[in-house]
Amino acid sequence: MDKKEVLRAVKFTLFSISAGLIEIGSFTLLNEMLHLKYWLSYLIALVLSVLWNFTLNRKFTFKSAANVPIAMLKVAAYYVVFTPLSTLLVKYLTETLCWNEYLVTALNMLLNFVTEFLYQRFYVFGNSLDTAEKK
Repeated sequence: MDKKEVLRAVKFTLFSISAGLIEIGSFTLLNEMLHLKYWLSYLIALVLSVLWNFTLNRKFTFKSAANVPIAMLKVAAYYVVFTPLSTLLVKYLTETLCWNEYLVTALNMLLNFVTEFLYQRFYVFGNSLDTAEKK
């Protein structure tokens, strides 16, 4: 792996951590302070973190000039598949196999992190890496 790709992976990691903090913070605010229903708090927090992560990674990690609505639809397609599949996996691991919920959540976050990086790197932004104009 060349230096540029290592730097890309590091940036993606840092932006993903920040997106996780956005998700946890906004979920806590919506759930604990505004007392929204769990699913609504979760959904709003997830959308906010995905938008944050997408925006930062498009501009700084992948430096893409790709059509933003099309790129965002591709990311949405990822979550349309990942979210229900990961929900079923989490349910199976925690309810059927009785795995620890926090271990399963950590594994799910790791699976999301790795698959989303590969998906964005090679599919969403693969043909448009480093095409954004430098100002």
